[in-house]
Amino acid sequence: MKLISENRAFGGTHCRYTHHSHTTHCDMTFAVFLPPFATTVNPVPVLYWLSGLTCTDENFMQKAGAMKLAAELGMAIVAPDTSPRGEGVADDEKGAYDLGLGAGFYVNATQEPWKANYQMYDYITQELPELIEDNFPVTGERAISGHSMGGHGALVIALHKPERYVSVSAFSPVSNPTECPWGHKAFSAYLGDDVAAWKQYDAAHLLAQQQHYIPILVEQGKQDQFLNEQLKPEALISAAQKSDTQLTLNMHEGYDHSYFFIASFIEEHLQFHAANLGLI
Repeated sequence: MKLISENRAFGGTHCRYTHHSHTTHCDMTFAVFLPPFATTVNPVPVLYWLSGLTCTDENFMQKAGAMKLAAELGMAIVAPDTSPRGEGVADDEKGAYDLGLGAGFYVNATQEPWKANYQMYDYITQELPELIEDNFPVTGERAISGHSMGGHGALVIALHKPERYVSVSAFSPVSNPTECPWGHKAFSAYLGDDVAAWKQYDAAHLLAQQQHYIPILVEQGKQDQFLNEQLKPEALISAAQKSDTQLTLNMHEGYDHSYFFIASFIEEHLQFHAANLGLI
């Protein structure tokens, strides 16, 4: 790992690192916030945050206002980038914001030219936690959250691997990507025409298949400009009812898709995860 920057924040430390990934076959960047007194003799649990389209590791750390309460709770936060990047990494030929760089969708791509680098599912679930747990004073206890495309990623990952995460939450997630334009575009490019493969990365589909016991919390703004066409939170409600899974979905009047929305409710999510991590 190579340290990019280090800043003191709320008695803890915020750092950005780059490292060469054997999963995505390129250099990846992530940010980590360590609360005060996190040491090898006093390791802390980790909240993994997955950001949305066009974002990097920096958006959440700088805009969400999460570090103050995380410091008080004794919780580390890890924010990876949203896609592979660098020379030779495939990108949309037309420079679209919803495919390619900044738009990894947290899947393992199977199609050319994407599959060489776009293995974000394995990077988030395997390589990154191993790197964090080998190099920082953290425990093996994890929670996961995210926004928009990252909310989709957090839900899909937690539903596939509930043994690895104690809780999952999402802000404005792409809930049913097999039924929305963002999902159709990304999945057809990364995964090809096999709709069965698409469904393995669809939170609503996964939620409907069986009863899940991992605690799930979702926030959604009613004035979100992507609500009806792209996000479809009603699909999560229908799926949870079908599988008899406990799901909390809070709809908020007047809130949009921005980080103003995330900052307004991030403390409730940190407390939700802290409770499931045994911190409170």
